[in-house]
Amino acid sequence: MKIDGKAYRTIWAGADGRSAEIIDQTLLPHQFKIVRMTTPEEAAHAIRAMQVRGAPLIGATAAYGMALAMLRDATDAGLEAASALLLATRPTAVNLRWALQHMEAVLRKLTPPERAGAAFAEAAAICDEDVEICRMIGVHGLELIKEIAARKDGGPVNILTHCNAGWLATVDWGTAISPIYHAHNAGIDVHVWVDETRPRNQGASLTAYELGEHGVAHHVIVDNAGGHLMQRGLVDLCIVGTDRTAANGDVANKIGTYLKALAAKDNGVPFYVALPSPTIDWSCMDGMTIPIEQRDAAEVTHIPGALEDGSTATVRLTPAGSPARNDAFDVTPARLVSGLITERGVCAASHEGLLSLFPEERQT
Repeated sequence: MKIDGKAYRTIWAGADGRSAEIIDQTLLPHQFKIVRMTTPEEAAHAIRAMQVRGAPLIGATAAYGMALAMLRDATDAGLEAASALLLATRPTAVNLRWALQHMEAVLRKLTPPERAGAAFAEAAAICDEDVEICRMIGVHGLELIKEIAARKDGGPVNILTHCNAGWLATVDWGTAISPIYHAHNAGIDVHVWVDETRPRNQGASLTAYELGEHGVAHHVIVDNAGGHLMQRGLVDLCIVGTDRTAANGDVANKIGTYLKALAAKDNGVPFYVALPSPTIDWSCMDGMTIPIEQRDAAEVTHIPGALEDGSTATVRLTPAGSPARNDAFDVTPARLVSGLITERGVCAASHEGLLSLFPEERQT
């Protein structure tokens, strides 16, 4: 995707071969800043502080974190310590665990002197694979948008999305937003309802930012407006992402997704979830067992923004003495999901539906 006309991924290896660079998403949309990471601690901080976020990008950052660790200590002890450090950053997104296990499996086969170079190469390969996966999610999701566009005879296709599942949540293209980019690039008239997505406002600050940079028509809406718009016939389709998908088709995504799915079901609006296969947790058969991250209450009680003079500030929204609870995710049951959009196609949100696209998992 492009910022000011220049194409960027969200993470890449530094030119010196000893670092990795990211876009600091905590500063968007008001400031575009590239951050250089040189240690696994800096990679862990980037994940924990949400300088990077979104399940695929978290996994890619963890992979580069392992590569940075191998520059400092490529022994088995160093490998294990780095993996433990990075795994502890965020509990819900399964891509984090997947990427670390993958990197460990590759590196344990090598001698310590071989590990650093191999780790950087493997992290780059994980990123390239994510880009292709997300591109194919867009290809398959595009067909759903085409069907609606044909029925509307040229009228705009109104798509509602929650949180940020665009290129800023992945290495490029995105998951839920990838079909939208493909439709826009194909000349289809698409319009996006962007949930602000409290707390942290990833919709208002990130999805709106990247859609605007790419020229996609959109409006930011408050989180509670989605059901109203569905009742009024102003939403043709919902597409959201997921941080972990259970083997039965349940999906864990940013808090508030469940309520959108309920509203969609009540109003007959198709509700699709876009996911790369590393997001599927085949060991989890019930989404209600997925650990839900509890984040700092300050994300609820305070909000950052831009002032009229262009400076930024964080202000308190709530009474100083009022406590707040901050569940980062909720679980949407498979029965509310119209289908799952993966890199291999669209399937029913069920165990058999997933196995129809990933038959190799029957053996595990």
